[in-house]
Amino acid sequence: MRVRLIPTENSDPELAPFRPGLMFGFFNAMTWQIGIGTPMVLFCEALGATPLQVGLAYSFVFLLTPIQVLATSLLSRYGYKRVMLTGWGLRSLFLIVPMWLAIAAQVSGVAPWMAPMLIGSVFWFCFFRTIGAAAITPWLYAILPPHARGRYFSSDQFLSGIAGVGTLLLCVVLFSQLPVFVALLVQYSVAMVGSVFSFTSLRRLPRAKRPPRISLARVWRDTPRHMFRPSPFRHYLWLAVAYGVVSTPIPPFLAYYLKTGPALTAGEIMSFEVLRYLGVIFAAAFIRRRIDRRGAQPFFLLSMILYLAIAVFWWAGVRGQWEVRAAFYLAYFVLGLAAAAWTIANLKYLAQVVDEKSQVLMVAVQGAVTSTLGGLSPIGWGILLRAQDAGGGAMIDRQVFLVFFAVVAVSVVVLSSLLARLPEDRTEQARSLVIGHAVLRPFRAATYLASLVDLRELEEDPPGPVDSGRPGG
Repeated sequence: MRVRLIPTENSDPELAPFRPGLMFGFFNAMTWQIGIGTPMVLFCEALGATPLQVGLAYSFVFLLTPIQVLATSLLSRYGYKRVMLTGWGLRSLFLIVPMWLAIAAQVSGVAPWMAPMLIGSVFWFCFFRTIGAAAITPWLYAILPPHARGRYFSSDQFLSGIAGVGTLLLCVVLFSQLPVFVALLVQYSVAMVGSVFSFTSLRRLPRAKRPPRISLARVWRDTPRHMFRPSPFRHYLWLAVAYGVVSTPIPPFLAYYLKTGPALTAGEIMSFEVLRYLGVIFAAAFIRRRIDRRGAQPFFLLSMILYLAIAVFWWAGVRGQWEVRAAFYLAYFVLGLAAAAWTIANLKYLAQVVDEKSQVLMVAVQGAVTSTLGGLSPIGWGILLRAQDAGGGAMIDRQVFLVFFAVVAVSVVVLSSLLARLPEDRTEQARSLVIGHAVLRPFRAATYLASLVDLRELEEDPPGPVDSGRPGG
């Protein structure tokens, strides 16, 4: 049987009914790359936002992860499909705000109220996205045949990767050819189109039987125990939190610094982002066939070495020791390699430190805690990095930015020594977690970990009838 990325009745009849899910992943990548990615950071900068405001906007997707944990309680009452469609439909409305701001800034100039309004729209976009995201992973597990999930998620990751790189390349062209606010208007229009098509794709997915009611009392009771009781899970959890705190601020503040410091164009910065994403894809292809044989630890250490190289490179760059543009492309590619190496190693190692009976809750706790505390880091650094240029415009304090990269370098050295001591089962039989979007979307993957639905129960309980009708679960 010939397997294609987009299955047909002839190539893969088992997955053909789930084509809309693959198309959802493709179109959704067009939306999040713009709405909560580097174009959003550059939009904030164009409206005169401070580093603190940029840190806030970039952190919302992480800080709202606990809402996703709580939103799982809606699944048993309303069903996967209705929760997902409601969340995704409402988030689309908040793409209208930046489109209107791009028009207003082009017509009448930038006003002080525009940056806060953009940041507010990002908050509500992320809020409703978070509610919808509580449904997608357990929904897919409920409707996909168990032995076909690997094929599905592999196709999904590559289609999302293709859409992500294509969207970034489009942003490069638009920023290089059009005035900044016109380019942003077109980009957010593309994001809206992607959001609409991802919504219509979701409507065509089969519904599934509603999950059992989820006890939030158990979440409140057991979460502190998993976080603070001595165990291999707790030890690794706080190492993962340290990684999130160190790594999360790097992408947004690099983009902001390159725009306000060396004054690179938005098109140049977006071209660097393309290399970062290609680094993720390259790392995924290289590591996925080796990690089961070699274990997670070598790739944890590889990630730390790469982050150390990134910190040293940018520390020297901020000091003005070089400004070779070609080296910036290489640095962004390495940043993608480092992030993907950690993400894949995390999925491998986390499965070994969670209890079989509490796996789902412990995975949710790890995703929520690392995302939330990691999301606080850009806010804290945003406060410290605030500065003004001679004309009163917002910029990054170079001396503090040097301290930032020095802290990153020292932190990864310490983390490396701690990660090297982690006990690990390196046999090929050691299992890994397999979660959709977690390889080719490492910068958002943590939010998809927060699912309190027991997937093992879903495997034993056959899904409800296939129905492409009205929303509902």
